[in-house]
Amino acid sequence: MIDLIVELSRYGFVILIALYTFLCFSVLRKKDQNEVNHGWKVQNLLTFLIHLLAFVVIFIQTWQVDIVIFYLLQFFLLQAVLVFTRLIYPQINRLVLNNMCFLLMIGFVILTRLSYDRAVRQFQIAAAALLLSLIVPVLIRKCAFLQRIPWIYGIAGLILLLTVSIVGEEDSGANLSLVLGDFSFQPTELVKLTFVFFAAARLAKSTEFKDVVLTTILAGLHVLVLVFSRDLGGALLFFITYLIMLYTAAKKPLYLLGGLGAGVLAALVGYQLFYHVRVRVLAWTDPFSVIENEGYQITQSLFAIGTGGWLGMGLYRGMPNKIPVVEEDFVFSAISEEFGGIFAVCLILICMSCFIMFVNIAMQIKNNFCKYSALGFGTLYGFQVFLTIGGAIRFIPSTGVTLPLVSYGGSSIVSSILMFAIIQGMYLLKEDEELELEKERERAARARAKARKAKKAGKEAEHGGREQQKTEPERRQRRPKAAADGKKEKS
Repeated sequence: MIDLIVELSRYGFVILIALYTFLCFSVLRKKDQNEVNHGWKVQNLLTFLIHLLAFVVIFIQTWQVDIVIFYLLQFFLLQAVLVFTRLIYPQINRLVLNNMCFLLMIGFVILTRLSYDRAVRQFQIAAAALLLSLIVPVLIRKCAFLQRIPWIYGIAGLILLLTVSIVGEEDSGANLSLVLGDFSFQPTELVKLTFVFFAAARLAKSTEFKDVVLTTILAGLHVLVLVFSRDLGGALLFFITYLIMLYTAAKKPLYLLGGLGAGVLAALVGYQLFYHVRVRVLAWTDPFSVIENEGYQITQSLFAIGTGGWLGMGLYRGMPNKIPVVEEDFVFSAISEEFGGIFAVCLILICMSCFIMFVNIAMQIKNNFCKYSALGFGTLYGFQVFLTIGGAIRFIPSTGVTLPLVSYGGSSIVSSILMFAIIQGMYLLKEDEELELEKERERAARARAKARKAKKAGKEAEHGGREQQKTEPERRQRRPKAAADGKKEKS
């Protein structure tokens, strides 16, 4: 019976996520608001159906009551996020909100499968971050001073990175975490947010050459500190994000070409300087020649993806725990193995829809600071997804970055949730701009109508005055004539 349920669940997962993915792109083309709202509700229903089906399978595999309690806690958390966010911000972007909850749900499911203790820890951190995220959109919407303090963002972020590079705990050859007693966090995840705000505020203020040079120097220092901390994945994220923001703001291809050239040169230098970079490149180019050592992680990832096929092995039917650090760097491989290739492709498309929506919001905002911030966060999110999945499928060398909202990592999930909340704040600003523009159009239309009415009234008054001037002599002429006619009648 258990085997039958697991077997049927494979098809259920594929059908449900395919429908969800289809709605991500089809709902946006609908013009009727009632149809659009219905599409969002269907997405929410599909999310909770996948969630329920997954935990039914997990429960019948483990028969632990804790799994049921954990499922209910997740269900109520996601429902609360959907309800309260829409209640507080009625004009919220529903696609971004639905996708955030969907990706969180997938992360909770796969982490419960891989490590129950880590899943519980992830849930606790996510709950706190989601509570905090409820106030972020209103801060973005109301606090105009945020764009006036670029150097605070830049210097504070640089100090954090310097601190972790000096006293940070080493992990996989890189200094990533600060440890305070039993608590540890990765400052790089927080600095992602301050870095985007710094670059956006500076570029919104001026794109003159001397100002661009100053901005680039501080941005380059962020990247260099990450390089010397041997966090090359983070350095690459910061570099590409700043390059895209700079090109969009300045609109000078020379900046883009120069940045790409500098990036290629830095990659060659990094390959020569850092041993663990050479190891990752070797594992990428020919992993099976070093399968026992350097290539073990990537080969196990490829085995997992290949074994899963299109429909997956089914929950608890694969061996994802054979992949080192699977909960963080290679969670995509675990999903591919047990949920299948179709499910994994749909997951990529859902992440892509988030990226497209981020960029779409950025392009519609009039305020340059908000425009460049939204674009920076969109680039950061999209490129991080690319690095994670590209490393798992051996498209590019592994960089050690996480899949936002899905992979295990407290600092990562907090920064990702805050990023989505900031984007929602930018979207509300866009809605405010459109509302203000509509009001200006209505005021202008009323003023034009009033002017036309006044002009028409003036013309009518002028015409009436002329008629009056014309009829007065006629009356005078008619009076003598009328008197003469009266005399004739008497005679």
